[in-house]
Amino acid sequence: MSRPSPMLSQATPVERQGSGRPAGAVPAGVVADFVRQHAVAALLAVASIGGVFLFWYLGTRYQWEFYIRFRNVPTPYAVFQEAVDVVFSGQFSTHILVSLRRILAGFGIAIVLGVVLGLLIGRYRRVSELFMPAIEVLRPIPAIAWVPMSIMLWPTSEASIVFITFVGAFFPILLNTVHGVKSMDGVLLRAGRCLGAHELQLFWHVILPGVLPHIFTGLAIGMGVAWVSLIAAEMISGQFGVGYYTWEAYSLVNYPAIVLGMITIGVLGLACSGAIRLIGHVAMPWLAYVNGAKK
Repeated sequence: MSRPSPMLSQATPVERQGSGRPAGAVPAGVVADFVRQHAVAALLAVASIGGVFLFWYLGTRYQWEFYIRFRNVPTPYAVFQEAVDVVFSGQFSTHILVSLRRILAGFGIAIVLGVVLGLLIGRYRRVSELFMPAIEVLRPIPAIAWVPMSIMLWPTSEASIVFITFVGAFFPILLNTVHGVKSMDGVLLRAGRCLGAHELQLFWHVILPGVLPHIFTGLAIGMGVAWVSLIAAEMISGQFGVGYYTWEAYSLVNYPAIVLGMITIGVLGLACSGAIRLIGHVAMPWLAYVNGAKK
């Protein structure tokens, strides 16, 4: 038997691969495409938000009046001055932390109950027949209409505000989960049965992964509705929170503080929605490959 040539055994990884780059190296084209795509997205985001601020600045600078009036609207610089004044005060940070605590509590409860109940309603017809009539009756009631009832139901204003936040987030999460279960391909369930999976294994290994995209869609929608509900509840019955801060500024005719409260609500909502999208990418890594194949 002939022995392998010493020159072949001493070949470098580059020579063995024949690709001209070390093993495991990322192609320069991939990095360039990644940077290009994210750079374009960042520039478009800056242009979108910058356009809003430019419209705001021009309207207040030239006092536009064409059906909408900018006469009493504070300028961006006045709002910036207000932000500089309150950011270094502990009271404004307290308002933000209180609102975040309430949104996390109400939204967390809505995730647990909405996902679990949605899976059961979507999977079992009898459970759907039991719960869906009551859900369809309660769902059209806006969260703000629950404020008087929640004040009577719960012993503290804090609990009532968390409840209002929960109501706002619960129905979008529940209905998207139900829709995800009902729209699943029955072939997947039958395949799991044929492989010997019992009901709990079907839920964990087949139904839940298949429904995750719908669940995260419900989470994104529910987060937006939860913030709307939270701010409304804080304006009516709260003593702390960004909604209370904004309403108090309106009562004191402090226009820059009103706009600052609105911008703060938008930034907090954007951060929460971004966190949901990030968690969704981590929880569903296979979607990156599917989207890449589509492109």
